[in-house]
Amino acid sequence: MHIVIFGAGSIGGYFGGRLANAGETVTFIARGVHLQAMQVDGLKVESINGDFSVKPVNATDDTTVVKSVDAVLVCVKTWQIARAAKAIIPMLGSNTFVVPLENGVEAPSQLAEILGREHVLAGLCRIASRIAAPGHIQHTAIDPSVVFGELDNRPSSRSRNLLQCFERAGVLVEIPPDINVAVWQKFLFISAVSGIGAVTRVPMGPFRSQPETHQMLKEALQECYSVALAQGIHLPDESVANTLAYVDTLPPHTMASMQRDIMDGRPSELEAQNGAIVRMGQMYNIPTPVHSFIYNSLLPQENLARGQ
Repeated sequence: MHIVIFGAGSIGGYFGGRLANAGETVTFIARGVHLQAMQVDGLKVESINGDFSVKPVNATDDTTVVKSVDAVLVCVKTWQIARAAKAIIPMLGSNTFVVPLENGVEAPSQLAEILGREHVLAGLCRIASRIAAPGHIQHTAIDPSVVFGELDNRPSSRSRNLLQCFERAGVLVEIPPDINVAVWQKFLFISAVSGIGAVTRVPMGPFRSQPETHQMLKEALQECYSVALAQGIHLPDESVANTLAYVDTLPPHTMASMQRDIMDGRPSELEAQNGAIVRMGQMYNIPTPVHSFIYNSLLPQENLARGQ
């Protein structure tokens, strides 16, 4: 397969690097000094599971020159999805399919609106990583994995082919029985730890060990769980308890990417994470006081970061 990684940052750089290192045909869509570093020096990945590098790297910022694409993995920030979808159009063949690996739950519908539902799968990934320097990805925590599937959960040859690519690359990969449940289970976790981490400005260790913020974490998870049920997403009864237990297993220094962006004064995924839960809660008349507090507390800085 020819796999395009749209967004070669902390997520795309890691998973695209693993695929390319295993011999898959991979094209990275990147920009700026990160792109230049990859083109000149290749891609370096520093990982708790073992370092590796890829050189040469097939990378460009011009999607009009990329041909015969089988799959596109969308690895940009959630607020960049619409722009990414428009840039994907020149690469789109009749059989090309697109898999979003964003943190939110709205990416598949946003992509489908621009690219057509027949071209879109749903997906997610699990990893804690960052760009340490141009052309250098650092994987710091969480055993990396990728999960994806057809929007209607039907078996398909294209999803199986992509699964086999990740298997050959040694990446944990799954096509779950219900991709929507899987996406919401990830969203349950990431929206809570991102928001509470961004408000407290500390890593997971300190905020999970403080009784008051641990209670906030539990309540944030419960709010998201209630919204998911209202959406018709059948999350398991033990989802909140299991997520709390999972948070306790992570290294104490772990930070979500949204938290890092906010702390660094950059635009973040606030709207697609805590903001989305607030919006959906209002839609279904479900109270979301913790997520509302997080969202409203962080919104002034988010507007400032966006120049508003």
